[in-house]
Amino acid sequence: MKAWQLESETMKKGIPVVLEEDEQGWDLCSEIGKSQNEYVRMRWHSHVPGSNALEHSIIGAIQDYEHMGYDVSKAEECIEEGLNALEENDNATLCKLSARLFRLLNEAPKISNHRYWTFKQYEDFEDYAANARLPIKEFKENDEELTRLNLIGWQAQIAGGALGTALEGYTTENIEKVFGNITGYVRKPNTYNDDITYEIAFLKALKEHGRSVTSTDIAEQWVALIPTGWSAEEIALQNLRLGVFPPKSGKHNNPYREWIGAQMRGAVCGMVAPGNTFEAARLAFLDGQVSHHNNGILGEIFNAVMTAAAYVENDVRRVLRIGIEAIPSDSEYYDVVNFAHTQCEECKDWRSAQKKCLERYGEYNWIHAYPNACSEVISMYFGNGDFDRTMNISAMFGWDVDCNAAQVATIVAICNKTAIDIKWTAPIGDILYTYMRDIPQIKISNLAEETTKLRTC
Repeated sequence: MKAWQLESETMKKGIPVVLEEDEQGWDLCSEIGKSQNEYVRMRWHSHVPGSNALEHSIIGAIQDYEHMGYDVSKAEECIEEGLNALEENDNATLCKLSARLFRLLNEAPKISNHRYWTFKQYEDFEDYAANARLPIKEFKENDEELTRLNLIGWQAQIAGGALGTALEGYTTENIEKVFGNITGYVRKPNTYNDDITYEIAFLKALKEHGRSVTSTDIAEQWVALIPTGWSAEEIALQNLRLGVFPPKSGKHNNPYREWIGAQMRGAVCGMVAPGNTFEAARLAFLDGQVSHHNNGILGEIFNAVMTAAAYVENDVRRVLRIGIEAIPSDSEYYDVVNFAHTQCEECKDWRSAQKKCLERYGEYNWIHAYPNACSEVISMYFGNGDFDRTMNISAMFGWDVDCNAAQVATIVAICNKTAIDIKWTAPIGDILYTYMRDIPQIKISNLAEETTKLRTC
């Protein structure tokens, strides 16, 4: 069909009508305008679903550009005026300033001597793989055993996410003041979590395309199934809807490209490649570049590799070392996880190691990959295979708790090869609820079976 022919025929069939005032459609424009106002206001001031933590994502965008080695002084000049416009409900000014701020970030000059630029930037998988250690160890168990482990992994991940959703966006001190020492859910848990929607989209793309799956295939499932996102995923979805596809979708106009959004979904790539850390890393790179770039993608690889290794290892600390060694030593992400691991070895307890890490990475946004990677390393190291202890440390650490707890829960539970305590699974049951199009809910047991069928190696 030719486009011009369709439009020509459409016009020829049109018959003029006289519309009453309430039939003219202008009310729709007004509703769209109100919705756009709320969207922009949420960039400047919103509360995190699940925990109610306050966030200013547009301020975080400035914060992240500075950490990526750019001079953001011009963008910072917009902050006070923007907050005043927010307070005064001056939506016109707020919309104008938001656009200006993003333009200033895109035009921000590079600080040539910034620490960020002393590390290698990883743009493609081949370059990454040439500088990483990715052992392959055959998973010899049958599909029945694999499904059992996958169910353990999914139950743990969903439980970790449910635990952390109530806590994300807060510090250790404030979490402790309100909840004391956390050893279980702090409220009745539910399975709603934005993180897992991207993993389900990944599985759907893998089911359709098998091992030949591409980043484009994954991206199309995002657009098909996921109506909205936050930070990096929100920008990526906007890019995709306008035809900007990976790897550009993860980097173009995306100040959040090294936040936690890829790191939070790495486990699924390891679950479909049990024992094969190379394949897990490859899939994680494909998935990560839909919404992230460089260190953001390395964060997803970190979790994917550890998850794959967990199927064939029984020592959580060894799995942790495998994950660290899978990150090229000339990258900044390696510098982060290796630093965190060193603090674990040198400190007597997790709080001492946390203190050292936050002294170094505390200026990063609470959704950035780095402080949350430190949380993962510390909770896995000091949890040392004890699932409840690992969840305790992850919860008490604070920051982006649901993302961290869900990933380390998957890794530790699979590594242990035993089901997690019923106190974690009974309140959740067997149903995962989502806000995805066409998939309002899915049985967790079916998810485990499907993961086994999609095993790539």
